[in-house]
Amino acid sequence: MKLINTFATELPWACEPVAPQPLHAPGLLHLNRALLGELGLGVVSDADWLACCGHGQPLPGMQPVAQVYAGHQFGGYSPRLGDGRALLLGEQQAPDGSRWDLHLKGAGKTPFSRFGDGRAVLRSSIREYLASEALHALGIPTTRALVLVGSQEPVYREQVETGATVLRTAPSHLRFGHFEYFAWSGQGEKIPALIDYLLRHHFPELADGAELFAEVVRRTARLIAKWQAAGFCHGVMNTDNMSLLGLTLDYGPYGFIDAYVPDFVCNHSDPGGRYALDQQPAVGYWNLQKLAQALAGHVDGDALASALAQYEHQLMLHYSELMRAKLGLEVWEDDDPALFRELFRLLAAHKVDYHLFLRR
Repeated sequence: MKLINTFATELPWACEPVAPQPLHAPGLLHLNRALLGELGLGVVSDADWLACCGHGQPLPGMQPVAQVYAGHQFGGYSPRLGDGRALLLGEQQAPDGSRWDLHLKGAGKTPFSRFGDGRAVLRSSIREYLASEALHALGIPTTRALVLVGSQEPVYREQVETGATVLRTAPSHLRFGHFEYFAWSGQGEKIPALIDYLLRHHFPELADGAELFAEVVRRTARLIAKWQAAGFCHGVMNTDNMSLLGLTLDYGPYGFIDAYVPDFVCNHSDPGGRYALDQQPAVGYWNLQKLAQALAGHVDGDALASALAQYEHQLMLHYSELMRAKLGLEVWEDDDPALFRELFRLLAAHKVDYHLFLRR
């Protein structure tokens, strides 16, 4: 392992040190061995992964912290959220020089757990593993799962379930909500340091905050275009679940459509359909507006507005490319938008299975 801890050491005011809590009678259920090998983690033994993810024993070099952030949840601002059941253990330097967060979900209470128990259940941990691997295979940017641990520990949700942990990885788990927290908590002077951290560690090709925001807009637009083309509904597009790197982040009540239902809602906690499938493009724009507001005063306002104005174009351009590929249309023609609209009207009217139709 080649572990570093840039987030914990360079941004100590954006996190809290937390020791992971052991599960009762944990057992190693699955290792994503191919991905572990890619990241240079194949040398770590099964026993060490169980100790780290099940027994609450971080491996040498790990410096576990819970990140603090805020967010707009279902349209309302929540001023203090943070990693309520997850810990950033450290950052692995892969053989190719890339860096990957090791983020343990279900590790117990943190200062940001509020009224939660800090645990994850086996059912949702398996779902996160499967969904993240599915999206990755579909070419959709996402966090990925490395290690899955189950246990005999009871966890109380709508019914009693068993506790689990999932160790997931991504180049970064930084969210829109990180900027929102410092912007609205009277700590705006720390925002330039966050911008600088992102530029140095994740966007070295960019010059400043204006270019950074434009890139976040582009990545967000392309991500949501991919979701729409794949019939994927995230379910909880709060700003604290929006990745600054344009990744699919936080698998809660997600879903893929079967029959084509444009206003499909996968979250039973969303009776109004705020995060319905057909609302995701508009929500992405709304979330980017909230990020722009948090950056105002630190990034030129005209640059923020100019970047936001590119969102719809970027999304529709990429979405049309994806849909033309699915339909076997080799070149763009002026009547393609009308063709798409009529296609989707027919699919919805007859409740055609979206994926089987495109496959056949």
